[in-house]
Amino acid sequence: MLRKIVIVAYDRVKLMDVCGVVQAFSDARQEDGRSAYHVTVVSEAGGFVTTDTGLKLDTAPLDQAALRSVDTLLVAGFDPAIPPTSTASLRSRLSDYLDEPRRLGSICTGAFILAELGVLDGLEATTHWIVCDKLKQEYPAIKVKPDAIFITSGRLWTSAGVSAGIDMSLAMIEEDLGHLAALNVARGLVLFLKRPGGQSQFSVELRQQLRDARGRFDDLHDWIRSNLDADLSVLRLAEVARMSPRNFARVYLRETGESPGRAVERLRTEAARRLLEAAHEPIKVVARRTGFGDDERMRRAFVRAYGVSPQDYRTRFGYLKN
Repeated sequence: MLRKIVIVAYDRVKLMDVCGVVQAFSDARQEDGRSAYHVTVVSEAGGFVTTDTGLKLDTAPLDQAALRSVDTLLVAGFDPAIPPTSTASLRSRLSDYLDEPRRLGSICTGAFILAELGVLDGLEATTHWIVCDKLKQEYPAIKVKPDAIFITSGRLWTSAGVSAGIDMSLAMIEEDLGHLAALNVARGLVLFLKRPGGQSQFSVELRQQLRDARGRFDDLHDWIRSNLDADLSVLRLAEVARMSPRNFARVYLRETGESPGRAVERLRTEAARRLLEAAHEPIKVVARRTGFGDDERMRRAFVRAYGVSPQDYRTRFGYLKN
C-alpha cells in the first residue's frame, strides 16, 4: 500500500524545499520495485503557486480529500529574505487537519508555520540557521536546536534549511522501508551519505569561513587540508603562516574562535568522515591518511565531533559496496 505524503506550499514557497522532498519520496521503492509513496503538493486554494524563484508549481487544494488517509504532512519553508505576505488563512485551514497524519513536520522555515499553530510548544525543533534566533525569540516555548540537520520529537519532525529537508526525508524513508531503501535513494540522488540528525548544519570549512570572515587564514587552511598527515604543530603552522608561534596562536584564536590544535583536529575529522562515507579502506588506513596516526586517536576525535565511533559511523552512513 502506498504511503501518502502531502507537502504544503504557498506563494513564495522555497522551490527546493518542495522539489527536494518530492524527489526523495518519489524515488523510494519497495522491495519488489514498486513505488513506496504517493506524493501530493497542496496549497490553500489549489492551482498554481509562485515559488521564490519565480517558477510556478501546480498544486491540489488543501481540503479533506487531499488529506484523507495522509501518512506524512510536511510544511515547506520560505526564503527569509522574501517571506510570504501572510499565511494566516493557510494556518487556519491547516489547524483542522493536524491530528490526522502519522507524521507531521516542516522543512526549513516551515517551522514558523507549525510554531504559530502551537504544535511545537515544549518540543525540540530546528530551522534554517539564519533564523534560529528569531524562532527562539518569537516562540520561547520551543526548544530550538540551531545546529541540528533535523530533529524528531515523537511524530513531529523539523529540518534545517533547504537540502536538510532531503536528509529528513531519507530518515523517514529509512524508518518506513529500512536502511538499504534509503541508501538507494541517496545513491540515486548522488548523495554520498545520509547525514545524522544530530550532525551540525555546517561543515568544518564553512564554520571556519564564517568565523574567519576576513579570510586571513584561508591559505593556511588550504595547506592543512593538503598536508593532513604532516607535522601540524603550532610551530609548523606558524612557520607556514610566516608568524612567530606565540603571535600566531594568539591571532588565530582571536580571528577564528578556536585554537590551532582544535582546528587541525576538526579538519582531520572531517576528512576522515568523507573517506568513511565514500571509500572502503580499513579504518587504520583512514587514520594514517588523515594524520591521526592510529585508529584509537581517531576514534576519540570522532566521538567528540559526532558522538559515534568511526566504525559505527561507517556502518550507519557509509556508502555500500555493490
